[in-house]
Formats: sequence, structure tokens, C-alpha cells
Amino acid sequence: MNKSQPGPGVVRGRGAVSNATGRYEMLARDAFDDGWGEEDEPKKLTTSLARENARTILSRNDSPDIGFDRSINPYRGCEHGCIYCYARPSHAYMGLSPGLDFETRLFFKPDAARLLEAELSKKGYKPERVHIGGNTDPYQPTERRLKITRSVLEVLERFGHPLSVITKSNLIVRDLDILSRMAARNLASVAISITTLDRALARAMEPRAATPGKRLEAVARLSEAGVPVSVMFAPAIPGLNDHEMEAVLEAAAKAGARGAGYVTLRLPLEIKDLFREWLEENRPDRASRVMSLVRQSRGGKDYDPRWGSRMVGSGPVAELLKARFGVAVRKFGLNQQSRGADLTQFKVPVRQGGQMDLFG
Repeated sequence: MNKSQPGPGVVRGRGAVSNATGRYEMLARDAFDDGWGEEDEPKKLTTSLARENARTILSRNDSPDIGFDRSINPYRGCEHGCIYCYARPSHAYMGLSPGLDFETRLFFKPDAARLLEAELSKKGYKPERVHIGGNTDPYQPTERRLKITRSVLEVLERFGHPLSVITKSNLIVRDLDILSRMAARNLASVAISITTLDRALARAMEPRAATPGKRLEAVARLSEAGVPVSVMFAPAIPGLNDHEMEAVLEAAAKAGARGAGYVTLRLPLEIKDLFREWLEENRPDRASRVMSLVRQSRGGKDYDPRWGSRMVGSGPVAELLKARFGVAVRKFGLNQQSRGADLTQFKVPVRQGGQMDLFG
């Protein structure tokens, strides 16, 4: 049975069911029902934005599980509200909850373009593909007004710097002018995350993200414009959406996707409790079954953080997902050999009114 109405205390249009205190706080808040709640009128929360005065914009990593060593995240927190989002625990570093705070109390980096230009201009900088959106979505709703992600793309185009973007928003088609020009120079690729084709499940699990249909439209628009686009079936949740893997990949291939990837559900830190609460509220009939399968794919635990295992899991459930994915990408002609990003076009542009390098 799927619930059609939110339960008492549940916030309408949001992913998390609760707003538990961040793990670094000395005092904990715990909501409870004392019988005086407004059961018939679920709470509503507005989104707040705060400026983050970042000192750098390029984040570095040396993870062997990730195919890039640097990324840009124009925003902290994400209004899409995806209940499974692996970035949720990072809000605890801000003294905020990985629950509702993560999707309602957002931070933006207005100086992102200026910081990026300064970092790319440093003597000795060596270009490698920079990934936009490795933590939170660069095209969440507030980007429509703030245009920080677009300003970052403008800098990267001017420097001839290769990039990749991942999003679950069709707002990315707004920037087709830049992305298509860069793709023509072998400098840009895009991944669209599609976790389900079921509108009801998407609405509950990713309440403020674009509908599955809109994401497929974005795949088609990008492909038609010559931008290499992949689909990410992420996360694959055993017992909840994993049965849709083949259907999602087939629909994406028909829309023009060239590649595909998947990630098995990850439940580090606070996410395990947030996800369990969400299951009990939204899919009570299968909550215990889903969590059992998740643990079966993680060595009997809610999560296994080991390198080489954390993205795909282990054991029979995970191996079956891996085998099905391999069959599907071959069947639908995905993940054909593609060119790597061109690093040779990178060049620090001459500042307006500046002097060219004599030996440049």
C-alpha cells in the first residue's frame, strides 16, 4: 500500500520526514506527537537562501571510485529533496540537520565564477576534466534566478577547459548554447539522473526534481544539440526501483543517450535513519523487505564504505544488479567507446586591457 496523504507532522512537498539534529551538535531535538498537532493540515516550509563566502571553488578528491579528481558545487544543500541523497550528511558541518534543513536551508556561492577564473589562471595549473554537481545538483530551482552554474560554464568555455555535468533537472537545456559549442570542441559531456519512470514514486522520493518525462526530454534535447549525454540509474534501490533498470536504460537510449551508469543505494551516517523513516511513511508495505535487501547488498550492514564496494555493493543481490546492467547496456547499444576530453585547448585568456605572454 502506498500512502496518498502525508501523515501527522509530515511536511508537504519535501523529501525528509524529520529534521533530526546534526551529529556534531551538543543538544538534540526530537519531535513527538502530543495529541495537539494539526493532523489534517500538513506543515509547509519555505526555502531560505544564504550567501556562502567560499575561498576556493574547485574541490579535489583522490577517490578510486570516482572518475574525476576535481569538482565544482555552486550550491550547498538541495531543494530537490531526494531522500536518498548522499550529500545530506554534509549539512551537519554547518550545524544544521541533514533532514529537512538540507532541502530548505540552502547556501549559494555568488563568487564561483570569479574564484574559478582565479584558480584556473594560477601559474602551473594543469587541466583535467572538472565535474559540476558532484555533491549537490547545479540546476536546482534557485539556479533559474541566480545563474551561478551558467557563470561557471562561461568561464570554462572561455578557458577551453573540459567539463562534465550531472543533474536531474531539465533546466540544463537553458544552457544548450554553451554546452553545444563546447561539445563541438570535445570539451563537454552531461549525465542525467533518472531513478524511475513512475511519476508517483518520483514525486515521493524526489519531490522537487523534474518529472521523469522532463528528464528524458532533456536527454533528447542535449543529444539533438550534439552534446554527449549519459543516463545514471542512481540509486538502484533493491525492492523499490531496481526492477525498472532495463526500462529506464531503454527509454534513455531511445531519447539519444550514449552511455549509462548505476549506483547501488548508499546509506552513510544520517541517511540510513532518514531513508528508513521515509520508507515507513511512504512505502510501509515493503519497508522491511527493502531494508533487508539493502543489507544483503552491503554485507549485512546498512552501508559498507569500503573503496571498490561502496558504489555497487557486494553479495548476490549486488551481483545480480551488476549482471542485469551489463546485459542492458549491450542490448540498448550504450557505453560504446568514446573520446576522452581534449585537454590541449586549455589556455588562460588575455585579460581585457592586459598584455599577451611573449612566449604564449
